[in-house]
Amino acid sequence: MIYHIDITPRLFHFKQPAGTSRGVYLTRKSWMVEITSQQLPGRKGVGECAPLPDLSTDFRPDYEAVLRQWCDRMEQEGEGVLDEMQAWPSMRFGLETALLHLQRGTTALFDTPFARGEVGIPINGLVWMGSHDEMLKRVEEKLQQGFHCIKLKVGAIDFEQELDLVKRIRERFAPAEMEIRLDANGGFKTDEALDKLERFAQYAIHSIEQPIKQHQWGNMAKLCRDAPLPIALDEELIGINTYDMKLYMLNVVKPAYIILKPSLHGGMKGVREWVQAANEKGVKTWITSALESNVGLNAICHLTADIYGEHINMPQGLGTGQLFTDNIPMPLAIEGEKMWYGKE
Repeated sequence: MIYHIDITPRLFHFKQPAGTSRGVYLTRKSWMVEITSQQLPGRKGVGECAPLPDLSTDFRPDYEAVLRQWCDRMEQEGEGVLDEMQAWPSMRFGLETALLHLQRGTTALFDTPFARGEVGIPINGLVWMGSHDEMLKRVEEKLQQGFHCIKLKVGAIDFEQELDLVKRIRERFAPAEMEIRLDANGGFKTDEALDKLERFAQYAIHSIEQPIKQHQWGNMAKLCRDAPLPIALDEELIGINTYDMKLYMLNVVKPAYIILKPSLHGGMKGVREWVQAANEKGVKTWITSALESNVGLNAICHLTADIYGEHINMPQGLGTGQLFTDNIPMPLAIEGEKMWYGKE
């Protein structure tokens, strides 16, 4: 046996309901994997496998049983098994994280200026869906915390109210002072999307994420071509596992941005492939978490720092570590609009 791997389910509770156009999250279930090796006595590595219901390709009723099968193989065959797990992204990401943690002996998974506490990673302030007044209050809180880039979840409440919220923000802050990103999570109807994007565009929006549901490449390509604001893809990337298909999709749809989540988009290796493919096609990228606990978030932060280097100018989506009442402590801290490592 090369490794020994234990699996522990863990249920996290949101401080406040997390609303998206797909529904409202009150709890979040993850499976923690703990890996040890006789070759590294006294060490252990911990990773988080956190699929999203109704979204992750590997979410299924027997998730833990399938994860156990992959762990059994990895115990006997080693890390080469990870190369066969493209279609199991959340499991792959958890095992990749645990293996790096074991090998390095620290939660600083890569040797970067971020891991040494020398630089912080700029992040956006995330504003969850709610009533108009609730969202306006959350925007005010993000502004007071020092954020110059906010991401608004849209597509669930009345469109006119969402538009009014964006208008109010823009009346107070010029584009040079506040970057506004929108995330529709596929919430707009295809025949209404372009009109809505045109109305949002008058307020100098940085980008809108996944305006219509995925798997409509023709319609999405038309939106990317005709819309007066840049479109970013997220859900659209799920389930595209080979490098050639990644290049093909980017060539067909031609988005301005893609947004990468290791738990959804092939684990750490899959994200690196997406970044490489995007660079080849002239598409810009950023990385975000997918409602993981601090264990997953920490891994994503270190992966981001390793991919982009010390000069990260584009805000990343890494501000979800304060969502849970019962999170797992990690040496991560948000100061102003930057994420730092090595600070409690």
